[in-house]
Amino acid sequence: MVKNRSKAGFTLIEVMITIAILGTISAISAPLFLQAQRFFILTKARTDLQQEARGIMYVITRELHQAQSNSIRISRASNLQPYYSKITFTKQQGTTMTFLQSGNLLQQQSQTISKNLRYIAFSFPRSDDMTIVSVSMTLQVNIYEGKIKALHMASEKVRVMN
Repeated sequence: MVKNRSKAGFTLIEVMITIAILGTISAISAPLFLQAQRFFILTKARTDLQQEARGIMYVITRELHQAQSNSIRISRASNLQPYYSKITFTKQQGTTMTFLQSGNLLQQQSQTISKNLRYIAFSFPRSDDMTIVSVSMTLQVNIYEGKIKALHMASEKVRVMN
């Protein structure tokens, strides 16, 4: 007589096939997850730098609009800084304003506006018109594995109203 046996559990072949399938999926998905994470970090860094650059340009533009054109002085903050990295001017109300690069910091007076500054330059685009100031800057931030994301904010010309 043949007894009817119920199958309990899995065969060795079924377990090995399952492990092989899971191993293949793991091997494929790990680099995909890593790539997705890198893409997220890069996109976030780009967005953060764009927002920071817009904010900095807004502050500088707002203050420069109120400057007296005959009081604008462009120089460099120190011998270690790039040329044209400092601007000093007097506003209509008589307040003296200074923006300068100090290492990777952008400072307004003694207050730090940004810690991600790579380069800033103030210049007069036309030598016969001292009422227009051009501002150009590059921001950078460290991202993953020692890589750097940089954003160059194209020159913005600011007309001094006074």
